[in-house]
Amino acid sequence: MRKTLYTVLTALLLLSTASTFAAQDSKPAPKSDAKAEEIIRKAVEAVGGAAYLDVRTIVSRGYFSQYHEGRQLPPLTFTDYLAFPDRERTEFKGGGTRMVQTNTGETGWVYEGQSKKITDVTPAQAEDFRTAMRTSLDNILRGWWRKEGASLAYVGRREAGLAMRNEAVRLTYPDGFEVEFEFGAREFLPAKALYKKKNAEGETVEEEDRYAQFLYIGSVRVPFVVDHYRAGTQSSRVNFDKVEFNVAIPDALFAKPIDPKALLKSLK
Repeated sequence: MRKTLYTVLTALLLLSTASTFAAQDSKPAPKSDAKAEEIIRKAVEAVGGAAYLDVRTIVSRGYFSQYHEGRQLPPLTFTDYLAFPDRERTEFKGGGTRMVQTNTGETGWVYEGQSKKITDVTPAQAEDFRTAMRTSLDNILRGWWRKEGASLAYVGRREAGLAMRNEAVRLTYPDGFEVEFEFGAREFLPAKALYKKKNAEGETVEEEDRYAQFLYIGSVRVPFVVDHYRAGTQSSRVNFDKVEFNVAIPDALFAKPIDPKALLKSLK
């Protein structure tokens, strides 16, 4: 459901994570053209319309795999708790250890099982997660981009396989960041998110998310597979195994624990 889960899991593997999506004051009024708005409206209807917009919390479970030289590595399991718009906790298990990452607005914390420490997110990690939020499906479909003063524009149609086309729209933020979303021209289901970001070496790299295997959860359609590509090469895959909507999530789940041992015990 949320593309941000990809960044959460990747960041956990690198022991880096964060979050920020709070709207700033005095943002410029967002601009959009009618064609782009119509595509977004059809996309919202394609994933469930009012039922999709009525979702307030999501609990999901599944598997995350990285790719190395074209080979899929053994999957790692995750459980993700999401409360819209900006609280998320991911519990991650693999390689004999546990990790937990939680975002609460502009703050967040990480538990790393090997060091058995709980640390606050860094500003750099927060910026990385902010990028993930900006490029998420929920951002474009739920209109959160308007709070940041982003502009929405129609880009055009693109090839998407044999006798297939995608409609593309672009979000442009006041700071110059851009992300393009593609939707199938027939059903208007989300197909891709494309953007650029700097890697650890400071090089600007093309990033792409591809959404597949849409299944119904009640009246809402969810992509159960999200493949991520970096510089044209697949780098990871998220496979959802179970997704639940509007589950009660305790506020305490997002609070920063004092005792790492107690946190680890609660995960067993």
